[in-house]
Amino acid sequence: MDGMCAQCAFYIYDEEYDEYVCDVQMDEDDYYRISEGHYKSCPYYRNGDEYLIVRKQN
Repeated sequence: MDGMCAQCAFYIYDEEYDEYVCDVQMDEDDYYRISEGHYKSCPYYRNGDEYLIVRKQN
């Protein structure tokens, strides 16, 4: 899943921690399921490419 995170809209740079973090509001149960590998892909993933729709229209 780490490869997907770099392209996700929720993957932001946090100046306080000086690193990139996932900014999704999830509960402890979901965090546990994701960290333990219960999902094949992240259920919160959203493509961060703002121009994806524009390219599809051409």
